[in-house]
Amino acid sequence: MGTGNWSQVTEFIILGFPHLQGAQTYLFLLLFLIYLTTILGNLLIFLVVLLDSGLHKPMYQFVSVLSIVELGYTAVTIPKMLANLLSEKKTISFSGCLLQIYFFHSLGATECYLLTSMAYDRYLAICRPLHYPTLMTPELCTKIAVACWLGGLAGPVAEISLVSRLPFCGPNHIQHIFCDFPPVLSLACTDTSTNVVVDFVINSCKILVTFLLILTSYVQIARTVLRIPSGAGKQKAVSTCASHLMVVLLFYGSILFMYVRLKRSYSLDYDRALAVVYSVLTPLLNPFIYSLRNKEIKEAVRRQLDRTRMLW
Repeated sequence: MGTGNWSQVTEFIILGFPHLQGAQTYLFLLLFLIYLTTILGNLLIFLVVLLDSGLHKPMYQFVSVLSIVELGYTAVTIPKMLANLLSEKKTISFSGCLLQIYFFHSLGATECYLLTSMAYDRYLAICRPLHYPTLMTPELCTKIAVACWLGGLAGPVAEISLVSRLPFCGPNHIQHIFCDFPPVLSLACTDTSTNVVVDFVINSCKILVTFLLILTSYVQIARTVLRIPSGAGKQKAVSTCASHLMVVLLFYGSILFMYVRLKRSYSLDYDRALAVVYSVLTPLLNPFIYSLRNKEIKEAVRRQLDRTRMLW
């Protein structure tokens, strides 16, 4: 198990939504439809950007990478949630729990870095339009995307290493909808203050720094937009940022309250509600936000649908 001979717990039981025991079937159907819609929506965005040459721009390259991140993000948690809703034995092995935590947090970190890169891309496009083609080249865009992935994969290694050394010898019921650091730490049979502090420092650096960088980019963008003389120019500049800003507010609005805190857990219902927002609703809404509010993506989707109809 990699936890030492003194760790007695070999598996955890994920309690999920205990207050909704009578509605497990309905909850399963709802979550399954959400998962299916999330997969189709994000896959559609990725394929449209890949196939439509008009979208081969840095901004849409980042959007397509974000869609892949969202697919992985939901695949780490929702299938296990669905299985638990249909099963009486809602167990997950110790190593499986650690893997779920690792991939969930690494993909979450990758999304933080991608959203920051997208804000920088918008800053260059609006504040330095003449230099944008030479500054944000396709090669640089690819390097930034790779750096986001590598940074995300390296992010939770220290936290996972510390958790794997903790003794778990008592209760093994995880009061959450999936494995995560706060509910798992609450089950350890020893003082976890070091883990809590390490989690707080890493999450603060990762979440707050990227959020402040995004905020700085948008302050500069707002200053530039206010100096644009024409109303049409202002509207065009704002429209290129609106989708990204909505995703940022939705994603950061939930993870800031969940992970930047010096406590192992708040109210269980509070934690579950936040987890549903950033692990289920955000990946579901992202493709709709980008497709419904972005004229170029909507037109590209229409072109691809027309080509598909012609082929048939």
